[in-house]
Amino acid sequence: MSWSFLKRFEGLVHPFGDAGGESDIRRVGALEPLPREANRFIWHFAAQAKWPFVALLVTGALTGIVEAALYAGVGWVVDALERSSPQSLFADHGLLLLGLAVMTLFARTAVLFGATVLEQQVLVPSFYNRIRWQSYRRLMDQSYTFFQNDFAGRISQKVQQVGEATGDFIITLLQTFWSFITFAVLTVAILGAMDPWMGAVLALWTLGYAWIVRELLPRIRRTGRAAADARSVVAGRVVDSFTNILSVKLFDTERRQDAFVRDGFAHSLEATRAMTRAISAVRVAVSILNGLMMTAIGAIAVLSWRAGGMSAGDVATALGLILRLNQMSGWMMFNINGLVRNYGTIQDAVATVSAPPALTDARDAEALPRAEGRIEYRGVSFHYGKGGGIIDDFSLLIRPGEKVGLVGRSGSGKTTLVNLLLRLYAVEGGAILVDGRDIATVTQASLRAQIGVVTQDTSLLHRSIRDNIAYGRPDATEGEIEAAARRANALDFIAELRDPHGRSGFDAHVGERGIKLSGGQRQRIAIARVLLKNAPILVLDEATAALDSEVEAAINENLDAMMEGKTVIAIAHRLSTIAHLERLVVIDRGRIVEDGAHAELVRAGGLYARLWARQSGGFIASGAAAE
Repeated sequence: MSWSFLKRFEGLVHPFGDAGGESDIRRVGALEPLPREANRFIWHFAAQAKWPFVALLVTGALTGIVEAALYAGVGWVVDALERSSPQSLFADHGLLLLGLAVMTLFARTAVLFGATVLEQQVLVPSFYNRIRWQSYRRLMDQSYTFFQNDFAGRISQKVQQVGEATGDFIITLLQTFWSFITFAVLTVAILGAMDPWMGAVLALWTLGYAWIVRELLPRIRRTGRAAADARSVVAGRVVDSFTNILSVKLFDTERRQDAFVRDGFAHSLEATRAMTRAISAVRVAVSILNGLMMTAIGAIAVLSWRAGGMSAGDVATALGLILRLNQMSGWMMFNINGLVRNYGTIQDAVATVSAPPALTDARDAEALPRAEGRIEYRGVSFHYGKGGGIIDDFSLLIRPGEKVGLVGRSGSGKTTLVNLLLRLYAVEGGAILVDGRDIATVTQASLRAQIGVVTQDTSLLHRSIRDNIAYGRPDATEGEIEAAARRANALDFIAELRDPHGRSGFDAHVGERGIKLSGGQRQRIAIARVLLKNAPILVLDEATAALDSEVEAAINENLDAMMEGKTVIAIAHRLSTIAHLERLVVIDRGRIVEDGAHAELVRAGGLYARLWARQSGGFIASGAAAE
């Protein structure tokens, strides 16, 4: 069998499709959330590959029919051997033997081939990926707060788990479970026709099996969900340790992080043990039930043969069927355990991947055209849902092209005001307007396209230097990327970069969050990225704090040029870096307390003057709280 033949089936399910056939990753606006209830979630995805699943249902039924027919055929062969001599066997029963050979060689092989191709080529790679992809896309629509409130590793684990669990659940249900049901029904029909007592025993066995499924399996479902959640917590804590490895090595001399992760492993271990105890109880119950069934059927068959009610072939059929039924029921119970565990995993995961976004575009939101740069905070209030503090009834007008510095102690609300402008959070009261339009009425993507941001805590993607600089403008030419790096005073260190895979210069990869670069180098890449984006509004939040004085001076020359013609909001604790701006707005506890140029504010003798006087080496004394 050629690989190319199998590849033909691999495109029947689109691995990056969506419910409505949408597969364009550049789609603007949030997608419809996924169903939050596990059954609806499963059906939502099953409906997206309905014809492969219908085919899987058919092959599952055919598998059960072929299995039962083959065991019945054993009885027919035994009777044929008993009735014929070796010389007349083929003359008397040639068609029967030929039919069984064709069924074994061709029909059984064709059914198993069809089931295998449907599962392994059509569904497992593409369908599982489709679920993960759609889950990932919905999570990317979540608000900034959503990711602040959870472990990145835990969220990513949910995406991986839900794809496999949902796919396994549907495939097991339609293929394995349905095949078993078909075989069991035919077994009851065949043995019931041979002897009503055997039919009665199998009917009682069916009731016992149903009782186990109803009474004992829910415990596996509950413990399976708890175990899945515990595993995702462990993944989150482990990833958190690796992501923050430098802080762990520098500050965790008593191995507290190990204890924290060990506690997660211990909780996961206990949850897993609770699940395995439930599984053991089910397996023991099935073993006892099957033992009673096989003993009863075997006794009835032998006694009926002694009484002349059954032939030797009938006994062989009966014993073969119940032995296979015993094997399949144990195997099926194992798969039912898997079904229940997967269902618990789906229940656990949908709570995360199907959560509706807390911040979305308005239904009739329009794209914001290139901005002139007029920004107005109009009676804005925001408290991070705490009911007080931070920003209260804040109003501020920034004219197009104006350069404004926000000044205040740590925790006064400066960065919060910028995050509200970027709509990383939604205002709780009032409105923010850009060019006279409420930012809540325009798409988030078009709003952020108008704003270039450089923050103190710069994290880069684990990609090449080139990709990171061009991230906000992917259509930039090589010359434009290089020019932005030169203006950010980054060309010299970029030329010397080389990663472990031998890539160098602009091709070198920077590591997770840019860990392979120094803080100053990351900052220069971030500045180059904003220079290249060339947005009409510029936000500088401690943009040069990670740089040494010489590099800062070199970059500030380019920043002055970059700010030309743009509306600028700059935040800096080091007042010397923003004192030259035409306007400084002093904020205290979310309110404006002073507004003016540097010289005016120093003469006024207010909060700004005290902050300026208190600086040592250009830094503000530490405030009461981190922003």
